Amino acid sequence: MIRAFFCLLALALPARAELAIQEVTSPGGITAWLVEDHNIPFTALEIQFRGGTSLDAPGKRGAVNLMTALIEEGAGDMDSLGFAEARDALAAEFHFESYNDSVGVSARFLTENRDAAVDLLREALVNPRFDQDAVDRVREQVLSILRSNEKDPGAIASEAFDALAFGDHPYGSTGDGTFEAVAALTRDDMIAAHAATLAHDRVYVAASGDITAAELGVLLDRLLGDLPATGAPLPGDAEWLLTGGTTVIDFPTPQSTVLFGQIGLSRDDPDFFPAFVLNEALGGGRFTARLMTEIREKRGLTYGIGTYLANMDHADMLMGQFSASNDKVAEAITVLKAEWAKAATEGISEAELAATKTYLTGSYPLRFNGNGPISSILVGMQMDDMPIDYAVTRNAKIEAVTLDDIRRVAARLFQPDGLHFVVVGQPEGLK
Repeated sequence: MIRAFFCLLALALPARAELAIQEVTSPGGITAWLVEDHNIPFTALEIQFRGGTSLDAPGKRGAVNLMTALIEEGAGDMDSLGFAEARDALAAEFHFESYNDSVGVSARFLTENRDAAVDLLREALVNPRFDQDAVDRVREQVLSILRSNEKDPGAIASEAFDALAFGDHPYGSTGDGTFEAVAALTRDDMIAAHAATLAHDRVYVAASGDITAAELGVLLDRLLGDLPATGAPLPGDAEWLLTGGTTVIDFPTPQSTVLFGQIGLSRDDPDFFPAFVLNEALGGGRFTARLMTEIREKRGLTYGIGTYLANMDHADMLMGQFSASNDKVAEAITVLKAEWAKAATEGISEAELAATKTYLTGSYPLRFNGNGPISSILVGMQMDDMPIDYAVTRNAKIEAVTLDDIRRVAARLFQPDGLHFVVVGQPEGLK
């Protein structure tokens, strides 16, 4: 399951007045957000195309993932080796990733090589070759990952949870695909997946570094102007199919991996910020979070436990996970259920609220450490439909959350009877 990565990044953005975000529109009409920083002759560019692996055609699960991995395996008149040599000669970095809801492109380049690096990246985005030898080679890499996942308790738990929660929706299966589907994919499928996902009607762009607004506008048209106007239709919302309960998947290991969750609330819900604060107080990664205190510190049932709001384009969840030795899993789940119910009826204390606010508002600078993170955060803000001034208003939204807000949202959000556990291992006392 791909988590709400971009939303989490955006929520970590520091509210710094000196972070001057500009909205740039290219002569051809492409919009981007920009933070200029001319101290170092380097620019980070982040591009996201909405849709991702959810756009796989019927019977072609894994096509978008495989296509994304092939984008830099040859472009234009360059084969895979030729493209890599050209990129390295420019000291540029390109990364391509597929997620449930997007295909991501990250680029890093020096100012002196900007034009050549952009031209090279354009060839990869507009004219990927999809040579058959590259398709076969990268396909084997994907199949190797699928084989490895069969022996990974975390991957097993994630895939099982998704299948139970979302059924036939694309969210219900891994975007990596199945053995059968990936083995049957053809070069034509790569061309179709490329056309379905990389298009103007779903692109979001952010840049940070040594580039002006005027220069970025010209760059955008040169880089993206020749992509198709529209891509494949996005899928509909995913129906939540899970009820409360426990699913045990037998797996020979001395400790069990536990993934648990329930339906959540959307990023644009008026109660999102109280829910965000509440989740951090209950299940954040800090040792002072309530679940860490009750399950790890007081009882020693696990080394760590965490929960998170998982917001995807077509579904919203409240999720969590932990691992525990097989003889301790049942007790850990019992304690967790009790704390879930307690949170639903009582919320959190005033001291917990104050400590959580201090952490959330004070931890910003730790996440804000360069042009790369800035561009990633800015594109995530756009994907989540945040306003451009979010960077300077976010802390105030956290500080504005009251104890009454927390109690109201806790009663609405936490559903002890709707919490479902997927346990991969050989837990004692669980069926």
